[in-house]
Amino acid sequence: MVFSKTFGYALRGVLYVALTNEVKPRVQLEEIAIQLSVPRHFLGKVMKKLVKEGVLISIKGPYGGFSVNETTLQIPLLRLIEITGEPEEFGSCVLRLRKCNAQNPCPMHRQIETLRRQWQSLLASTKIGDLLRKDQPDFIKSIATL
Repeated sequence: MVFSKTFGYALRGVLYVALTNEVKPRVQLEEIAIQLSVPRHFLGKVMKKLVKEGVLISIKGPYGGFSVNETTLQIPLLRLIEITGEPEEFGSCVLRLRKCNAQNPCPMHRQIETLRRQWQSLLASTKIGDLLRKDQPDFIKSIATL
């Protein structure tokens, strides 16, 4: 499974806000977009959705911006996948066959089902905070697009 750009922007945006909130209380969208080298407009839509779903806090105005809340770092990655609209990828056939399921499996169905369960378990057990690397000096570079 490959994650979508939406999920990638969501995760990277949250990680950037979490890291930056240790130094300043709020981070503006423009700064996040520049530092992560992502399109501001698309990132804005993603961040707005994260605020609506309670992952981040947003304050409007010239001194506003995004910040984490008390639960942000405890949110599992699987929840971000749900927010960004990707859970259906777990049920789709890797060969892109329309009628692939347990009753009518494609040639790879059984092997992929095992991997899919492991993948879902990993995403459910990995929290946003688990990915935050405060001790890595170039962490922001590692999540920015090059």
